[in-house]
Amino acid sequence: MLQVRDDSAAAFEELVLRYQDRLVALLTHLSGSRDQAEDLAQEVFLRVYRARKSYVPGAKFSTWLFTIANNAASNALRTLARRHEVRPEARTGDSTVVNPMDHLAQASSSQMPVRRLAKAETREIVRLAVESLGERQRMAVLLSKFEGMCYAEIAEVMELSPQAIKSLLARARGNLREVLAPYMERGEAPVVGKNENGE
Repeated sequence: MLQVRDDSAAAFEELVLRYQDRLVALLTHLSGSRDQAEDLAQEVFLRVYRARKSYVPGAKFSTWLFTIANNAASNALRTLARRHEVRPEARTGDSTVVNPMDHLAQASSSQMPVRRLAKAETREIVRLAVESLGERQRMAVLLSKFEGMCYAEIAEVMELSPQAIKSLLARARGNLREVLAPYMERGEAPVVGKNENGE
């Protein structure tokens, strides 16, 4: 990023190559649309480039990048809500949707088809459960589990205190447990909907 600050086009291209897939995966999960996620990722990288001269190395670059991504996603979701647009639901077999949970239940080619089907079902149930979380809880969970960020890093990205993140993640885990309980206990599909307080 320091090279980008010094106007190196090659360094900027390298940053895009290193972070684009992770960013699009996160934004797809937040927005529910691969197309919108790709547009948002472009906007995020454009903001990074515009802010290059004011970049000061402090926290990790990824923390700074995901802070910008969080703000861009939040703005886009607010705009979408104001317009009352309906977003298409991701389908299980839709190959254009990147799902960060895919690595939780990857099926190897040597596994029996029944096991692959069970893993695909579990992956879809987990995706639906995470989508049932409010925007802030979902973002905190994604940054914690899929980006491996600690409370302090997530707090910086989301502009909250580490204690607030700890509390947010605890509530998110409780909500996920509640949503996933019917599936885990009885094999029933969970009933998913946003939690009451929209967190």
